[in-house]
Amino acid sequence: MSVNLKHPKYYFNRELSWLKFNDRVLEEAADPFHPLLERLKFLAIYSSNLDEFYMIRVGGLMEQIAAGIQDAPADGLIPEVQADLVAEHVHKAVDYQYALLDEDILPKLKKKGIRIRKLNTLRKREQTYIEEYFEKQIYPILTPLAIDPTHPFPKLKSLGLSLLLELRAPYKNERKKAVIHIPSTLPRFIEIPQEGKNKDFIAIEDIIQKFAGLLFPQMKILSIFPFRITRNADIDLAEAEADDLLKHIERELRKRRIGTVIRMEVSKEMSIENRNFLQEMTGIEERGIFDIPSYLDLTSFFQFLGLNFPEIKDIPFTPVPNSSLVSKKSIFETISEGDILLHHPYESFNHVSELLKEASEDPQVLAIKITLYRTTGQSPIVAALKQAVENGKQVTALIELKARFDEENNIVWAKELDNAGVNVVYGILGLKTHCKITMIVRKEHNQIKRYLHLSTGNYNEKTARIYTDIGLMTTNPEMGEDASALFNLLTGYSLQKDWKKFLIAPNALRKSLKKLAELCIQNHSKNNPSSIKIVVNSLVDPEFIRLLYKASMAGIHVELIVRGICCLRPGVPGISQNIRVKSIVGRFLEHSRIFWFNFNGQSHIYMGSADLMQRNLDRRVELVFPIEDIRIKRRVKTIIQSMWDDERNSRWLKQDGTYEKVIVKNGFDVQQFLISEALSRQEGIDTIQPV
Repeated sequence: MSVNLKHPKYYFNRELSWLKFNDRVLEEAADPFHPLLERLKFLAIYSSNLDEFYMIRVGGLMEQIAAGIQDAPADGLIPEVQADLVAEHVHKAVDYQYALLDEDILPKLKKKGIRIRKLNTLRKREQTYIEEYFEKQIYPILTPLAIDPTHPFPKLKSLGLSLLLELRAPYKNERKKAVIHIPSTLPRFIEIPQEGKNKDFIAIEDIIQKFAGLLFPQMKILSIFPFRITRNADIDLAEAEADDLLKHIERELRKRRIGTVIRMEVSKEMSIENRNFLQEMTGIEERGIFDIPSYLDLTSFFQFLGLNFPEIKDIPFTPVPNSSLVSKKSIFETISEGDILLHHPYESFNHVSELLKEASEDPQVLAIKITLYRTTGQSPIVAALKQAVENGKQVTALIELKARFDEENNIVWAKELDNAGVNVVYGILGLKTHCKITMIVRKEHNQIKRYLHLSTGNYNEKTARIYTDIGLMTTNPEMGEDASALFNLLTGYSLQKDWKKFLIAPNALRKSLKKLAELCIQNHSKNNPSSIKIVVNSLVDPEFIRLLYKASMAGIHVELIVRGICCLRPGVPGISQNIRVKSIVGRFLEHSRIFWFNFNGQSHIYMGSADLMQRNLDRRVELVFPIEDIRIKRRVKTIIQSMWDDERNSRWLKQDGTYEKVIVKNGFDVQQFLISEALSRQEGIDTIQPV
């Protein structure tokens, strides 16, 4: 009997699946296993994730609804239905988030000596301090914005915190409204100096509310409450119409700042009249309004993670050196002796920076080429590229200007590197360049040799300490030829479609992964079973999901570790009964992408930048590369198996779309295991006597 694998019942909705991922983050905030400040961190991460989700995904849904689009994705839900289900889900989740904050985490922090106080609890000395702080630090920055026929409702910044005031002039019954935008240049929570270890804070909005009368002399303030808006930030890049991509994106970023309001958070104590006024002024629908019982914008609690309270934080961990790269040899000599695998954050990302620094100074290095999707301020990688130019190297940096929410950063880096003499390019028209690759061209014994660094993650020192990613350093000649061809494609007019080792999107990656899966199916038998193991951030692509269903129907065991969105429905009898899906959410953000196809007794392992989404397979330049060294293959298999064995950070996706966390006392914690393993390797390195 034939089965219609395109039927919507076999797919979960992408947006709702993402929300369930964020629910798993919220569950970590509720888990007493984590130290108290780490639980607060998970609350802040939840809010940060939700901000981005509304700006991009909900913003996109609103655009579809406004345009009257009725097209449905593989799961069959039209945009209007998706928007209603999203709103219903998020309202319940946010209520739970604030119950956790107000009834659990903040009271426990207070007992530990971290208090957010109200002004009416302050002693005279403390009140004097706050008053002086307002006068010297806050008041000069504030701008009161009247709202009347000559002063239209202001174009407030997305995600900025504001205050809505209702005022009345003396001896008049006429009520007026005004807005104060709270400056983001100041800390959200102002510390009140205390003796001893305890830390006391006052929220900046409470301070402004207290002294707001100074901004409106002679006026009586009837009410004052905080609110926060979120605007649609999904940039529409009509690149074909843009002569200069950099200028075009700068224009689009300006539009983002005044995008349609798609969410509004208001104080639960705000009057219905003022709530309705804000709704009318912003044009937002009721489903997009959230009545918040305490502090708006919980991302501001990231501020508390810098406090010196080690007893309620994770034990600090410093990434350790890779044992192959601690000798006094040149990095180039070490890589020439054999491929090197770097597993971050367990192993130091400094090795990548050191590779580029050494390349910038080595007289034998002729050229450096790199893709930069997201990088950081004061990056040693950027410094090395500029130094390389000064030392006469040819340096090319492909900077992806369309890296979401890093566009402004990347424009700055693009201009800075361009001014330093780096050949700065922006990739292929119409495609986002998401691949992670560095190529160093070196002259050795009158021959050209290519040194590569390939990775699943960005060249970003900060995220490399909190994201799990894997990098490979190699001098493989065929990969080197592919690397040259890839950079020619990115910087010139190359139409390269055939690759020796690399799997490149958008042309080759989809068909290559499909072929590997089909080979598993074709060669599978009871006596010679195939298997498929995949680690990704997201699994959305309907075509690849159907391929995995076919593998399951052929009797192949499919093991999927999908941190975030998963639109595949596991455990359906006759369809996906051989597919198991788990999500790992822990101390570090699981970010690696690994593909392991096993058939005919042979393991084919690939890693790279691509998730299994239509955008990655069809609309981005992605790089997936093979692992061929036997030692490294063995190590990657161990990493995947340890992730599969995890009992502490894992949740299993069920057939009904819910995730189940099986509580195992003293269960195996893959991230703690890898930390311990790294530290034990560190001890081994420390015992090596210098040569």
